[in-house]
Amino acid sequence: MKISVLALDGCFDTGLSAILDAFTTANELAELQQPGSGPRFDISVIGMRREVRTGLGMRVPVKPASAMGNPDWLVLPAIATKMPEQLLPALERRDVRDALALLRQSHDDGVKIAAACIGTFVLAESGLLGGQEATTSWWLAPLFRQRYPDVRLDSARMMVPSGSFTTAGAAMGHLDLALWLLGQASPALAAVVVRYLLVDARPSQAPYMIPDHLARADPLVERFERWARDRLTEGFSLDAAADALATSTRTLQRRIEAVLGKSPLSYFQDLRVERAVHLLRTSHLNTDAIAAEVGYEDGATLRTLLRRKLGRGVRELRLG
Repeated sequence: MKISVLALDGCFDTGLSAILDAFTTANELAELQQPGSGPRFDISVIGMRREVRTGLGMRVPVKPASAMGNPDWLVLPAIATKMPEQLLPALERRDVRDALALLRQSHDDGVKIAAACIGTFVLAESGLLGGQEATTSWWLAPLFRQRYPDVRLDSARMMVPSGSFTTAGAAMGHLDLALWLLGQASPALAAVVVRYLLVDARPSQAPYMIPDHLARADPLVERFERWARDRLTEGFSLDAAADALATSTRTLQRRIEAVLGKSPLSYFQDLRVERAVHLLRTSHLNTDAIAAEVGYEDGATLRTLLRRKLGRGVRELRLG
C-alpha cells in the first residue's frame, strides 16, 4: 500500500507522529514476521511548500506535492488550530488553498483520501465531502455543520468511512485512522501493531485503550490472512481455506466480507498484488518470474490484474 501524508504548515505534532509511527512500526513488525518480504507500506511525507514546520515549530522533511505520484491513500493530519478564531483564518492560507486543489485532483485521479481531527475541515473545504458522511473534533461540530451543511456529520463516531473517504475525530483519532488503514491492508498486522503501540502486560489498560473498531477485529479473518499469505503461489480455493481454518465456506465468506468489505477471493488477489508490486520495485525478476511467485501462469495475466487493480502498468510500478 502506497500512502502519502500531507503535512501542512503548523500541523499537529502528535497527529503527524502517530500516523508515521504506526506505519513504521507495521513495516518493522512485518519484516520480523516474514523476513525478506520488504515493507508493506510505502510512506512519504509531502508538503505544499519546501519548508514545513509543525505547530510546535519542528521542521518536517517533506517531498514536493508535485512528486507525489498516484498513492493508494492521501492522508491529511490536523493543523494545530483548536478554536474557531484560529481555524477560520488558517483555512484561507495560500498553502491550504493549494492543498484543496491537490485534494480535488487526487480524488479525480482515483486516490482515496483520509483526514483526522481538524484535518476534516480542510477536506470538507475542498467540497469533496458533499453528500458524504464524516466526523470531526467534537467541540467544533457546530461550526462544521454550519460551514458544511451538505456533509452528513456524525460527531459521536470516531471513524467514519464513506465512499472513497475516511475521517476520524479528535486529536487521538490520528492513531485510530492509521490503525484502520493498516487493517484494510492486513488485519493480522494491525492487531500486532495495536499490541505493540497501545497495550502492555497490564490487563487494566485493555478495555480503555483498544480502539473500538479493532476491539471487534475478527480472529478468523486474521487466521485467513496468515493462511493466504503462505499460499500466494497456489490457486485459491474457498473450500480449502475453510477446511484449513476449521470453518464453513459460508461463515468464512460472511466474516471476510463483514470485516474487509470484500470477498475472500478479492482479498487473496489484493495480497498477490501487494507481493507482486514489492517484487517489481525491489528485484530484477522479469514479469513472468514474478507472476509465478504470486501464483499466476504467465506475465500477461499479472499485467492485466495490476492494470485492473491499480490502474498502472509494470513499467510505472517499477519506477515507483
